[in-house]
Parts: sequence; structure tokens; C-alpha cells
Amino acid sequence: MLSKHAAVALLCTAALATLDAQWLNHPAKGIPRTKDGKPNLSAPAPRTANGKPDLSGVWTTDATPRAELDRLFPGLTDLTVPGDDPGTFPKFFLNVFADYKNEDVPIRPDALQVFLGRAKGLGKDNPTSHCLPGGVPMGDLLPWPRRFIQLQDLLVILYEGVNPQRMIYLDGRQHVLEQPAWVGYSVGKWEGDTLVVDTRGFNDRGWLDAFGHPRTEALHIVERFTRRDFGHATVEVTMDDPGAYTKPFTIKYTQTLTPDTDIIEYICNENEKDRKHLDGQ
Repeated sequence: MLSKHAAVALLCTAALATLDAQWLNHPAKGIPRTKDGKPNLSAPAPRTANGKPDLSGVWTTDATPRAELDRLFPGLTDLTVPGDDPGTFPKFFLNVFADYKNEDVPIRPDALQVFLGRAKGLGKDNPTSHCLPGGVPMGDLLPWPRRFIQLQDLLVILYEGVNPQRMIYLDGRQHVLEQPAWVGYSVGKWEGDTLVVDTRGFNDRGWLDAFGHPRTEALHIVERFTRRDFGHATVEVTMDDPGAYTKPFTIKYTQTLTPDTDIIEYICNENEKDRKHLDGQ
């Protein structure tokens, strides 16, 4: 069965994932379309004036096939209720080590104790359950839309509720010491048609996933964004946190463009009803 703490963490976040987008089905300019007017997601990827792929658009992380979720997390579909389907979640949102055997997870003893303590707490301290950011990569692994706005020297990611805005600087600047942050500080550069994003300066309050794998201020993340065609992109994320793990590890997921729609305003504290139940556990 799916562990109880994972179920609690999942339900506290899944309730937020049922919102409808603003201006749904509003035909956007610049979208290649088939003869019947539907967006052609297989068309070539757009490019900017400097010839690089343009990552702009509203993107959603793809769900893991249900059969694989059932194999990895038995009992997951038992949590399905009208309007909320946990089967829409990517496996790495639940567990960044979903592809590892338990004995192969490269977690340090102190970090393991933090992880086990969160398990004992039934996931009630999950930051997103308390209106705090999901961070990186957890906030990107939720099946919520994110708007990418690509400028010449800056890529902006606007999240629907789960994270503050994220700024990825493409102007050649280097990392400097900063106040530790939920989403860190990001600089990027192009390697061919792949945008490589280097992020450091994280705080230690975020979780890597809903299971509660911890992070420390030593966390260093490198993401590789590749827009394969108009509507599909691959993201490879390598995490190196010597404060919590004995070696770097990598996950890879895909995301799909959601054309003719937009993200909406979401304020977690408005009508929030989860925390009083979590605090009472």
C-alpha cells in the first residue's frame, strides 16, 4: 500500500491541482494549427531572433503512465476522488528516487534520519501543505501549468501558486553568495539547442519530493531544457547535495505545451482548510 505519510502529502497538494485555467480555449497568436484548427504540437519548435529555441509558453509536466505508478506505489489509485486523480502525478513528484531500490538510495545517515522523521510525521510538514513554496524540483514536478517567458537575456518562469517567480539569467553573469532562497539563484547558457541552467543558493527548508527527501544549503542543481518540437520538451535534472547525499543523481521528465490557455492567480492562504487538520494529527 502507499505509505500513509505519502498519502497525506499527496492529498494536501492534489486538492490544489483542480483549478481551471483563465481564458480557456482563447486562440493564441503564433500557434501552428492543423486543418481543423487544433494546435499542431508536432510542428517545429519556434526560434528566437538569435536562432535559439524559444521556450516561451504554458507548460505542464507529463504524468507517469498509470501502470507504472501502480507498480511503484501500490494503492495510489485508491486515493482517487471525484475531481482529484492522483494518477495524474509524475512519479518523481512523489519520490525523486522512484527508479532506485531502497538500498541503493545514496542518502547520508543524518539526512536519512530527517527523512524518517518526516515519515513519522505523516507528511504534515510538507511545505506546500502550509502555503510555502514547493521549490526546485518539486514545484516543477506538480501537474500544474507554468508560463515560460523567454527574453534575450532572461527566462522567467511564472508558477500557478506553488512557487514564486523564478528568474534564470542568460546574460553571462556568474553566481555570487546570496541569501538562501526557496528556488535558489539560476544562471543559464545554451549548449546547442539545449538550455543548461545552473542553480545554487538554496535554503534547507524545501523538500525534494512529497515523500520528504531533504535538501541542504549545499544543494546544486543543473537542469537541461530541450524543446523537441512545438509542443514537447524534455527536462533532465541533476541534483548534487553533498550535505545530504553521497553522490549526484539525475531524473528526467517530459512536459507538454498547453496552448490557448494561461495560468491563473492562486493564493494559498485564501480559504485554506488543511493546516488545522494537519496540526491536529
